[in-house]
Amino acid sequence: MNRNKGKLIVLTGPSGVGKGTLLQSLLDRHPELYFSISVTTRLPRMGEIEGKNYYFVDQPRFQQMIANHELLEWAEYAGNYYGTPRKPVEERISQGCWVILEIEVAGARQIAQTFPEALRIFILPPSVEILEQRIRNRALDAEAAIEKRLLHAEKEIIAAQEFDVQIVNDDFAETLEKIEAQIFAPVMMVGT
Repeated sequence: MNRNKGKLIVLTGPSGVGKGTLLQSLLDRHPELYFSISVTTRLPRMGEIEGKNYYFVDQPRFQQMIANHELLEWAEYAGNYYGTPRKPVEERISQGCWVILEIEVAGARQIAQTFPEALRIFILPPSVEILEQRIRNRALDAEAAIEKRLLHAEKEIIAAQEFDVQIVNDDFAETLEKIEAQIFAPVMMVGT
């Protein structure tokens, strides 16, 4: 990996598509990648840790971060706000690190404006029916929230073509390999 040039990698897709699980496996296999921790106004879920899963803030603090241009991107999703703190990402990239973000589709669209050279990967479900099954199997949300997530997901799936790469998460191991190929293949070709 060319460590002299920093790189921004964005992993996005609808809720329930498996982004978090894919990301965790990617980070386990490639500890040289730096994961940027997002800030959110939503309450922590059971087992989530401040500073590891998210930075949890209240809405006034989040609004202050927007006003002060402290966020690289931000979006509202399911009544909560999510964003990427700008400073740690810019610092890591300037140091030659490869930074990976797992963010909402609306935020990933913003990255195209703020970091046009970023590699933006969209993870798709095999079908909307399978996505619904995955969301329901997580048992994290009430029925109304599930319905809202599914309606939102259908709109997001239509946007997949806006991104550099689209990968269908129908087989976990294959999907992970396809993500790795997109991230690392151009580097491996340099010097061959």
